[in-house]
Amino acid sequence: MSFDRHLAEIAREFPKWTIWRSDAGRWWATRHHPLSSAQRDLGCAMTIDADDPEKLREQLNKQQELSDGPEGPEDGSA
Repeated sequence: MSFDRHLAEIAREFPKWTIWRSDAGRWWATRHHPLSSAQRDLGCAMTIDADDPEKLREQLNKQQELSDGPEGPEDGSA
Protein backbone atom coordinates (compact mmCIF):
# COMPACT_ATOMS: atom_id res chain seq x y z
CA MET A 1 0.00 0.00 0.00
CA SER A 2 1.30 3.46 -0.82
CA PHE A 3 2.28 5.82 1.95
CA ASP A 4 -0.39 8.31 0.73
CA ARG A 5 -3.05 5.68 1.30
CA HIS A 6 -1.67 4.89 4.77
CA LEU A 7 -1.71 8.60 5.59
CA ALA A 8 -5.32 8.96 4.47
CA GLU A 9 -6.48 5.90 6.41
CA ILE A 10 -4.78 6.94 9.64
CA ALA A 11 -6.04 10.51 9.28
CA ARG A 12 -9.63 9.23 8.92
CA GLU A 13 -9.18 6.94 11.90
CA PHE A 14 -7.70 9.69 14.12
CA PRO A 15 -9.35 12.99 13.10
CA LYS A 16 -8.02 14.89 16.14
CA TRP A 17 -4.45 14.44 14.86
CA THR A 18 -2.45 15.71 11.87
CA ILE A 19 -0.56 12.82 10.29
CA TRP A 20 2.49 13.11 8.04
CA ARG A 21 5.60 11.32 6.84
CA SER A 22 8.93 13.12 7.04
CA ASP A 23 11.50 13.31 4.26
CA ALA A 24 13.57 10.89 6.35
CA GLY A 25 10.73 8.33 6.20
CA ARG A 26 9.50 8.65 9.82
CA TRP A 27 5.76 8.72 10.50
CA TRP A 28 4.47 11.54 12.71
CA ALA A 29 1.25 12.69 14.35
CA THR A 30 0.48 15.84 16.30
CA ARG A 31 -2.70 16.77 18.13
CA HIS A 32 -4.93 19.57 16.87
CA HIS A 33 -5.60 20.88 20.39
CA PRO A 34 -3.37 21.45 23.41
CA LEU A 35 -3.30 18.91 26.20
CA SER A 36 -4.73 19.61 29.62
CA SER A 37 -2.51 19.35 32.68
CA ALA A 38 -4.31 16.14 33.62
CA GLN A 39 -3.61 14.60 30.20
CA ARG A 40 0.07 15.54 30.43
CA ASP A 41 0.19 14.01 33.90
CA LEU A 42 -1.22 10.78 32.43
CA GLY A 43 1.64 10.66 29.91
CA CYS A 44 -0.16 12.01 26.85
CA ALA A 45 2.08 13.51 24.18
CA MET A 46 1.40 16.41 21.85
CA THR A 47 3.45 14.84 19.03
CA ILE A 48 4.51 11.23 18.44
CA ASP A 49 6.58 9.45 15.81
CA ALA A 50 7.18 5.90 14.62
CA ASP A 51 9.16 3.89 12.08
CA ASP A 52 6.12 2.79 10.07
CA PRO A 53 2.36 3.36 9.80
CA GLU A 54 1.46 0.29 11.87
CA LYS A 55 3.60 1.43 14.79
CA LEU A 56 2.19 4.95 14.50
CA ARG A 57 -1.33 3.54 14.65
CA GLU A 58 -0.38 1.54 17.77
CA GLN A 59 0.96 4.68 19.44
CA LEU A 60 -2.12 6.66 18.46
CA ASN A 61 -4.34 4.01 20.01
CA LYS A 62 -2.28 4.14 23.22
CA GLN A 63 -2.51 7.93 23.26
CA GLN A 64 -6.28 7.72 22.77
CA GLU A 65 -6.58 5.35 25.73
CA LEU A 66 -4.47 7.68 27.88
CA SER A 67 -6.34 10.84 26.90
CA ASP A 68 -9.75 9.20 27.40
CA GLY A 69 -8.75 8.24 30.94
CA PRO A 70 -11.24 6.85 33.45
CA GLU A 71 -13.75 9.67 32.82
CA GLY A 72 -14.34 8.72 29.17
CA PRO A 73 -13.38 10.41 25.89
CA GLU A 74 -11.39 13.64 26.04
CA ASP A 75 -14.13 15.52 24.20
CA GLY A 76 -16.70 14.59 26.86
CA SER A 77 -18.75 12.26 24.62
CA ALA A 78 -18.97 8.99 26.50
